[in-house]
Amino acid sequence: METLSRYEELARAVSAIGAVKRGLARALPAHCQGGAAAVLALVKHHGDMRMSRLAELMAVDMSVCSRHVAHTVERGWIERLPDPDDKRSRILRLTDEGYAMLGELDRRVTEAFTRHLAEWSDEDVALLTGLLSRLRDSFGDCRAHHA
Repeated sequence: METLSRYEELARAVSAIGAVKRGLARALPAHCQGGAAAVLALVKHHGDMRMSRLAELMAVDMSVCSRHVAHTVERGWIERLPDPDDKRSRILRLTDEGYAMLGELDRRVTEAFTRHLAEWSDEDVALLTGLLSRLRDSFGDCRAHHA
């Protein structure tokens, strides 16, 4: 029974992370909220890609992905280029403006963490970072698996 209560407490703590995510979202510029920021970050991390790959990485429907991509294209952060392997498809590529926006996003999120965790020691921040990475790794690639 003790194990169950330990995991129940963990479940409550992980659910409360939503408040942290909402706080970080408030730090983002109004014209570049979560979906657009995710598009930029994923294209930077994984490189040029088709929309279908991006939708898979975001774990969203193509229609949702398409809206987020359209937003980033309208602002000049992502460009759609012809796919050399399939002229009917487009490849998404980060523009210089997109890299600049990512820099702004990184700066704002870092400032939010700096402000909210000012009382934390460097060791505590490092411990949290390591444990969150370990938690994510324990779940593996769960994008393709839905309960």
